[in-house]
Amino acid sequence: MCGIVGVIGRQDATQVLLKGLEKLEYRGYDSAGLYVNDQQGHDHLVRRVGRIAALEAAITPAVTGTMGIGHTRWATNGKPTEANAHPQRSSDDRFYLVHNGVITNAQALAAQYLPAVTLASDTDTEVLVQLVAAFVQSGTATVAAFKQALSLCEGSYACCLVDRLDPSHLYVGKNKSPLLIGQGDGFHVVASDALAMLDLTDQFIELKDGEVVTLTATTCRIETLAGEQRLREPITVTITDGAADKGPYPYYMLKEINEQPAVMRRLVTAYAPDAAAPVVDPALLKLLAAADRLYIVAAGTSYHAGLVGKPLFERLANVPTEVHLASEFGYHQPLLSAHPVFIFLSQSGETADSRQVLVAIQKQGFKSLTITNVATSTLAREADFALGLHAGPEIAVASTKAYTAQIAVEALLATALGQAKRVPAAASFDVAHQLSLAAAGQQAVLDATDRIHALATAMFEDTRDAFFIGRGVDHAVSLEAALKLKEISYVQAEGFAAGELKHGTIALITPGTPVTAFISDPVTAAHTRSNAQEVEARGGHVLRVATQSLAQPGDDLVVADLDAALTPLVTIVVGQLLAYFTSFDRGYDVDRPRNLAKSVTVE
Repeated sequence: MCGIVGVIGRQDATQVLLKGLEKLEYRGYDSAGLYVNDQQGHDHLVRRVGRIAALEAAITPAVTGTMGIGHTRWATNGKPTEANAHPQRSSDDRFYLVHNGVITNAQALAAQYLPAVTLASDTDTEVLVQLVAAFVQSGTATVAAFKQALSLCEGSYACCLVDRLDPSHLYVGKNKSPLLIGQGDGFHVVASDALAMLDLTDQFIELKDGEVVTLTATTCRIETLAGEQRLREPITVTITDGAADKGPYPYYMLKEINEQPAVMRRLVTAYAPDAAAPVVDPALLKLLAAADRLYIVAAGTSYHAGLVGKPLFERLANVPTEVHLASEFGYHQPLLSAHPVFIFLSQSGETADSRQVLVAIQKQGFKSLTITNVATSTLAREADFALGLHAGPEIAVASTKAYTAQIAVEALLATALGQAKRVPAAASFDVAHQLSLAAAGQQAVLDATDRIHALATAMFEDTRDAFFIGRGVDHAVSLEAALKLKEISYVQAEGFAAGELKHGTIALITPGTPVTAFISDPVTAAHTRSNAQEVEARGGHVLRVATQSLAQPGDDLVVADLDAALTPLVTIVVGQLLAYFTSFDRGYDVDRPRNLAKSVTVE
């Protein structure tokens, strides 16, 4: 959950690194650092605790170079301190290294190979760079020492190494954590995310696990740890750099919430351009049609999107569907059906615990589909099939538009599959029209921003606890709305199935406790209202969010009608805005909540 940048062959290396780190700050912001070398005997290491701005303020005009590496950190090994910040260096000051991931056997390696070395940090990264130095001191060439050290590592890594005695080369290694090589005119760049370097190049080479790259300004040699050379052409990344700008919005999260109607329309254009039926790869539909059960595997917000997708696949495609937390499934695999197909939901496509499951099920011979926002990501490349979310860059740590895009793609896929299987429910389901209604409904919610801000202030301004309730898909929305609130405002929020209140949770309701009730399911609307009344009878404050056809006098917010299975596309926008304004009013950094990072690349 960190960001790496590197460059060789640019006169403005320092500024390239700083700009790249700013664009990767969503991946980590506990500390940051860079190392630059002018390839004429002058080099600089600068590290600071905190945001990129603190690092930038420490850069003097003397800190210049034509090559270098940079890193923004989300702490895994060791607290956020300058000593633990990257780049880490060897004791002889010859080698500098930045690293993402977790080397699980770092302590054992230090004990075996570095007994005489006094480590200056608490990081596994320092162990790796000290290993390289130790192997070089014993007579091994730098690239061979780098490979030797990496071959001993267990766990995950993406790393860049500089040998200050040979600054004409930059060494790169990858295993499990994402890393890309960018090609330019007379230079190369390295980045965890292409977004960091899109202002310099749109040509990127994807690295695979177990590969090591030796870069100069004009050459790129890819090989395995065993020394076998790999040839690979670059791909063109088409995301425009401007898509990652905040524009007129104070925070990326608010921008991304407001982009959701456009994302819905973009998905209709991408998957159902003539509105007759979704266009999906026939080979994928054939694979899914042969499945006796679908297993949706995801984490966090993507898991909540999977909960909404489950009834869509069961109703529209007539296929039993289960939803599992990746972090649990990876270690406690349930009894599987005879012919399963796995669907991985991930905003970044780099979710480490999901990839662990993907690797495991592939060894068992099962097929997979990844639905992600990043076409070049690890999960997208390694699954048998991949579908894009077409949501554009999502920078805020708290996911918003990726969540609704995941639900929309699930609906499009379920409809296409059901139509291929001639399921009556799918034949009569106009998914393009429903997504158009969702876009209009989302916009109507966005047009009520002032009203929602006032409700957020009234409900959550001083509260320490909050609850969200609903039934059916409203329960899934309650889980996601609670997650959004706790992520960015630090309110202890929980989502519950409304009917479960009386089975224990209602004991937590005291005078003034805020409870948001989502009411969009016609089957259980009356029951959810009854549960809301139970809350009020105990002094709780209830905010009711209902669809137009189910609305009653006194409801706080009324949202547009659409198919009951897709109402989360609209109701969650209310939850997102409630969380946003609560965080904003409390003066927090909405985009970068404490202890969290965007891309979860460690298990």
